[in-house]
Amino acid sequence: MPRLSLYRPNRTNDYQFLDRTIREMYTVGGVDVYVHKYLGPKASNPDSTEPLVNQDATQPAYSFESPLFIEDLLLLENRDRSYDSSVFVMRAVYNTQDIDFDLTQFGLFLNNDTLFLTFHYNEMIDTFGRKLMSGDVLEIPNLRDYNPLSQSIPRAIPKFYVIQDAAFASEGFSQTWLPHLWRVKATPMVNAQEYKDILKEPFEAENIWDDGNFYPGGTTVNYGNTYYIAKQNVPSGTDITNTDYWMEKTPATAEDKITTRPKDLEINDAILIQAEAEIPKSGYDTVKFYILPTNPDGTPANSYVVTADFVGTTLDRTVAEDNETPRSDGYTQGYLTGDGIAPNGLPVTPGVSFPVNPSLGEYALRLDYYPHRLFRYNGAAWVKIEEVVRTQLTPGAENKTLRSSFVNNTAQTATTDRGPIPQRQSLNDALIPKADNGG
Repeated sequence: MPRLSLYRPNRTNDYQFLDRTIREMYTVGGVDVYVHKYLGPKASNPDSTEPLVNQDATQPAYSFESPLFIEDLLLLENRDRSYDSSVFVMRAVYNTQDIDFDLTQFGLFLNNDTLFLTFHYNEMIDTFGRKLMSGDVLEIPNLRDYNPLSQSIPRAIPKFYVIQDAAFASEGFSQTWLPHLWRVKATPMVNAQEYKDILKEPFEAENIWDDGNFYPGGTTVNYGNTYYIAKQNVPSGTDITNTDYWMEKTPATAEDKITTRPKDLEINDAILIQAEAEIPKSGYDTVKFYILPTNPDGTPANSYVVTADFVGTTLDRTVAEDNETPRSDGYTQGYLTGDGIAPNGLPVTPGVSFPVNPSLGEYALRLDYYPHRLFRYNGAAWVKIEEVVRTQLTPGAENKTLRSSFVNNTAQTATTDRGPIPQRQSLNDALIPKADNGG
């Protein structure tokens, strides 16, 4: 008599019976989950017949997409991901959670942002074609927000989760010791580069145009994946090509409506505006300080003008009659304080050359120096006072420092054999050996 054993090395009729029963339980008691299938890193040039040329061994060039590929072998990242345009529907079961604090760790953590969902394994293979894996995106329709706070959001906000890990569920093993369930761990999807394929989709009211309907002014409709907005009340029977009633509209994307990116940009811009108002430039302002003229040995020049007993001391008399001007910014000289303005607000002659027949103590700002440079004539030579290095702290076109011009350099160098070459290149591009003839 053979020994009794529930375990079978193969999927026998017992396994098939249990599997159909479990599948029916998920069909009856599970919830629909929309799955966006991860296809792999985007192909480098899928339509070209030319062989792919890889310039970096850590970033392979792929001619087709596969979830087994890794885009960046150094950082182990798949930043430019491709997702299937089709959306798969499967039944899943998960435990709903209340907002609660996790006190088992140091500090306070909310533990309601991670979902553990189980899927019927064979149904997943039949529907999806493969097992769910890290990178697949799940949309949970029963968690949609049908009442968003912002009135500008045209429809319910979907809830997206990204699978972080997947394995057989421990509760999915039947009496035959064979698995029937697939368990995934998913966290909320964020507005990141990896999910651009999903976030770039239009997020408009789901109105499909029908020429037999009446549409109030301002209504948005979809016709052949092109969106139109009603310029006025549209009577029934009006064609979508009638420009008196309809106008093409660039639809808002999911990134614009369901992520925090627009609000984050608004907050960041407000912070920058206030920061530029409070600290408009680097360093600190020295214009407000009066600088005492000094002799070459450091003693005060025209000492009589600085005594409290002398009546009638003016800046005009000091300059016009005695030609004594400060030789530097004095004690106010500091890091990134050069502004091209002479001490005490004295006159400055700007230009690309020094003035002819200068007077003692005269200032000149050379605009052909980069950065601009302020000089003072001491009777025998033009002595450097300072360089204009005070610029806006916010990077941009107005920030003309050596550092910013180096970092934001977009210029190109023309060559006869290799064409224009960007002056700004990363080290991994500059250090790659290349043939002298450019081939």
